Amino acid sequence: MHFVIMGCGRVGALLARTLDKNGHTVAVVDRDPDAFTRLGKDFSGSTVTGIGFDRDALSRARTGDAYAFAAVSSGDNSNILAARVARETFGVANVAARIYDPHRAQVFERLGIPTVATVRWTADQMMRRLIPSGSVSEYRDPSGRIVIAQVHLHPAWVARPFKEIETAVRARVAFVTRLGDGMLPGPDDLVQQGDQVHLSCERSGLPEITRVLDRPPRDDEE
Repeated sequence: MHFVIMGCGRVGALLARTLDKNGHTVAVVDRDPDAFTRLGKDFSGSTVTGIGFDRDALSRARTGDAYAFAAVSSGDNSNILAARVARETFGVANVAARIYDPHRAQVFERLGIPTVATVRWTADQMMRRLIPSGSVSEYRDPSGRIVIAQVHLHPAWVARPFKEIETAVRARVAFVTRLGDGMLPGPDDLVQQGDQVHLSCERSGLPEITRVLDRPPRDDEE
């Protein structure tokens, strides 16, 4: 898969090197050509010197072919503008923006662009937003049998009750992260776009849960 990273600071360089080592193609965009030295000599991806939201720079980075786009420069406005251009102009489905101001983050997530506020930022969290398929185990009980895992939902689950998820996979919704805040959904609450759903389930059942939730609900398939 091809990834585009806008910003080659410590964060962007770490993401780029990690994706590169995992066998993906990566293009990094930064206005400062000296920033690319952070990528190291073993980096096999491409670099583009230019403004991260400039269409010409993004075209040279093959943004139109990208599976995901991450905007991780030092400026909120630049990051959100670049993320919107990547999505709305180049049609990238998976975009994420690093945001310093948590109040802005809520506004941008309402636009359908996942954000990561720097106060709780980790490279792992950004990676989850770039590659959303599958599940990420966040907690295990002492026996290792029960886990709480963040799972990816097919878009067709949006506007469905959370209780339908529980019925479909025989697991419990432990909590939901919505617009940066945690919540405990009630039986009649509906899934919203951008929700991060965390399930409590048996560890052995995660592969099947992932398979079911990566597909539309059964009645949508029929």
